Amino acid sequence: MSDAHFQQKIDLKNLTRDDLTAFAVDHGLPAFRGKQIFSWLYRPGISAFAEMTDLPKDLRESLAKEASFSRLNPAVKELSSDGTIKYGFRLQDGKMIESVLIPEDGRNTLCISSQVGCAMACSFCLTGTMGFSRNLTCAEMVDQVCAVSDDLRENNLGIVNNLVFMGMGEPLANLDNLIKALTILMDELGFHFSDRRITVSTCGIAPKIIELGQRLKVNLAVSLHAADNETRNRLMPINQRYPLETLLDACREFSLPRRKRIMFEYVLLKDINDSDQDAFKLAKLLHGIQAKINLLPCNEAPELPFAKPSQQRIDSFQDILKRKGFTVLIRSSRGADISAACGQLAAKSSACQTALK
Repeated sequence: MSDAHFQQKIDLKNLTRDDLTAFAVDHGLPAFRGKQIFSWLYRPGISAFAEMTDLPKDLRESLAKEASFSRLNPAVKELSSDGTIKYGFRLQDGKMIESVLIPEDGRNTLCISSQVGCAMACSFCLTGTMGFSRNLTCAEMVDQVCAVSDDLRENNLGIVNNLVFMGMGEPLANLDNLIKALTILMDELGFHFSDRRITVSTCGIAPKIIELGQRLKVNLAVSLHAADNETRNRLMPINQRYPLETLLDACREFSLPRRKRIMFEYVLLKDINDSDQDAFKLAKLLHGIQAKINLLPCNEAPELPFAKPSQQRIDSFQDILKRKGFTVLIRSSRGADISAACGQLAAKSSACQTALK
């Protein structure tokens, strides 16, 4: 060729199919080359442009010189006795992020990080104690799926069936990169995930909830964790900016298909938000919203000043909500023997790096 002349090296995994088509045209290529290249980026095991065998040789050589496509390899991998797998990925700048694979009921759910650390500072979350470093790029989010999918295939453990953006970070604080990553993951030439198989979790950035629903159709999970503003202010600083009334108005505006429900996450903290009165307040708060409730008994950590309620208290809380007509699940803790709670692996890594300086 000269099928192309590239001006600047770019990670092609930061580009959606439409972006890559425009990129190809901008660099003197036929539009169909963008689609061809995109289809190669997400094939299993592809690690070099030379392997994209239906592209002209001179194009492959030009791509190798002037563009790149990133890959992540686990720096740490921990396997729990319950089958949960924790992956720690070292990024190019040395930062560590985490992904957690949860096998359950014959399917694999992958929990993905969207930021390095988190700025939301929720008092019960270990990631929040790390502070915020930066947003992940689109490529760094997609590459978590690529890396875990490759690992599952190599070990004959099936495929990733569901994606949840509930790992390190607040996804809606990185909305533009999140939308690009979701677009790639849902593209039939990418990973072809159905919108029914993808959930985005938020601590409650109300305007971004509405914007997400306008831009893309995915499942929404809201980290609620309290049924009154006073308690939520103490647990989640975001509530001082977007109090419960504002948050729930945004949830009502979220574009939701019929028969779909928003998942409200509620971590049960002993003697803080786990009383029968709290359960009745929560039922009243969510009345009239297409909702289901996920109760999460506190995952205790030495770094955090919270305890798990008794099983009797957990059961009573669930029973009240059920009697009020809600679907209520109790999510059991997974991967307790491998520090699978968000931030534990990265926090340990950060501590080790500090000690070595």
